[in-house]
Amino acid sequence: MKPMRYLIYPLVIFCITIQSIFGFNVLIPMDEFQSNHLKAYGFAYQTLKNSSEKIEWLINYRGGSFLFQNATISTQNLTIKGIKYELISNHEVASIIQMINSPSSNMEIALLNKFAKIALYSPKSASPWDDAVSLALEYAEIPFEIIYDQDILNGRLNEFDWIHLHHEDFTGQMGKMFTQKDQNWYQVQLNEDRNTASKNGFSKVSMLKNKISITLKEFVIGGGYLFAMCNATDTFDIALATSQTDICEVIYDGDPIDSNYETKLDFKNTIAFENFKLFTNPRINEFSTIDSSPNYQSRSVLEDNDFFELIEFSAKSDLIPCMLTQNHTNILHGFMGQTTAFSISKLKSTMVILGQNEKLEEAKYIYSSLGKGFFSFLGGHDPEDYQHFVNEEHTDLNLHKNSPGYRLILNNVLFPSAQKKKQKT
Repeated sequence: MKPMRYLIYPLVIFCITIQSIFGFNVLIPMDEFQSNHLKAYGFAYQTLKNSSEKIEWLINYRGGSFLFQNATISTQNLTIKGIKYELISNHEVASIIQMINSPSSNMEIALLNKFAKIALYSPKSASPWDDAVSLALEYAEIPFEIIYDQDILNGRLNEFDWIHLHHEDFTGQMGKMFTQKDQNWYQVQLNEDRNTASKNGFSKVSMLKNKISITLKEFVIGGGYLFAMCNATDTFDIALATSQTDICEVIYDGDPIDSNYETKLDFKNTIAFENFKLFTNPRINEFSTIDSSPNYQSRSVLEDNDFFELIEFSAKSDLIPCMLTQNHTNILHGFMGQTTAFSISKLKSTMVILGQNEKLEEAKYIYSSLGKGFFSFLGGHDPEDYQHFVNEEHTDLNLHKNSPGYRLILNNVLFPSAQKKKQKT
């Protein structure tokens, strides 16, 4: 038996050498058999960032799998990260591609050929674990840079391809967290906003935030990608609609609200919502009728029965919404936030609903193009924390490696890396 050992070892070494010279085909499945969906996104991103490798995102094939043809990637790195992968032959690759290209299949191939520079719009007072996107990026090992108002005023948006809006209030009402005024984080952010406003010639924080909103909108029109969750989604449009009027009560800016503000709402300036009404009472922890589940009343569905469904699109004619909805399930458990979901009746006709609870007439996940760019909004605060509270313990994604809700976030992160095709929707 001893001579056989010496025959096997050279054969193994020879095979490894052949693979490293000629490359090999690696499939990262993203269906229910994947052991760590979230790390897989990070591996794809890091591959784009650190090599000339191109990745084929197999839309609707086994949950949106990733294919590396003639790859030179490290499978050892995949093993270390706990990502399931399969080595497949050229014949198997050809068979998969033939299946996807069949006119009768609802599948398509999206080529990922660049990496996006990622920014998170977030105040210094924010806890890094208090935002789902921060958690997702850190766990997936996707690098990002935190920027805030002064950076945007200084023109730094041009350095980035994709920006996420931390659950920020763009109306100047401090998230309607007036009851938290004695908390240190509240005072730190209030002082930061006021100092930035004063430094740049704005007499009120609301005026500063309006300028930031307009600049972010221009960023998208110019070709940028914007993603937002929770109350950044509706306060962004509220700020755009109220640039010519004061909707902040005395406790926020020292002077009364404009008594005629309702007649001055300009929905032509908004990007996602229209015909909404505002809640200006500072004691009501809600901003507008955009939110289909206002915080001043109980949600109309119990936690155990709170679900939303991802819409199925045609991969061959509507590739973009298909990329944004790739998942290993199309039914996801709901989760609340200061803005939980969007009233379908308040959506502009340009919006595409990606996920909804049809019975409740609410959209959970929406997207649209704007100029040369794109934006998408996801209602709720944390996909794995049904009702998150201030100073609550953060979500540990080691316990949620296969979270379908967090996959939606990471779909958006990879989205700018794909070659876009014209869609019918």
